[in-house]
Amino acid sequence: MSLINTQIKPFSATAYHNGKFVPVTQDSLKGKWSVVFFYPADFTFVCPTELGDLADHYDTFKALGVEIYGVSTDTHFTHKAWHDTSETINKIRYPMIGDPTGAITRNFDVMIEEEGLALRGTFVINPEGVIKLCEIHDNGIGRDAKELLRKVQAAQYVAAHPGEVCPAKWTPGAETLAPSLDLVGKI
Repeated sequence: MSLINTQIKPFSATAYHNGKFVPVTQDSLKGKWSVVFFYPADFTFVCPTELGDLADHYDTFKALGVEIYGVSTDTHFTHKAWHDTSETINKIRYPMIGDPTGAITRNFDVMIEEEGLALRGTFVINPEGVIKLCEIHDNGIGRDAKELLRKVQAAQYVAAHPGEVCPAKWTPGAETLAPSLDLVGKI
């Protein structure tokens, strides 16, 4: 069953955020747009490139009212250690959630049970806590923050403009579509 248009499941965790350990629950994600992205583990290879890419675009996401949450099955203590020892990870200002029990990872259906690690899952969640985008990658395939940003902008546009949809490669300011019988077979 797809997670699209489902409510996020309850969870409670600790994140490393701006030099502190802070509690994070499903309620932390409500009231604003959120990106929850899962990655396999700290101190790895593809993961820091993705986390760093998101850190480089964090101000743009924040300007759109979006909070980013990184999640792995590491502990919040491991997140702090990685933050303190890696130049790339040190620039992160979004919460890094520890999920050592795998509960959140299982809630989002991205747990690799035999490894105790997460797949590269990306979820865009609206202010009501409903999942509007779900992408899951093999762990060898890195993600792109710019493409995620475009998808967040499209999700926000569609939410604010009922009856309109965003075609492929849509960017803010580009033409949208209003599905109707008149468009059938004419695109």
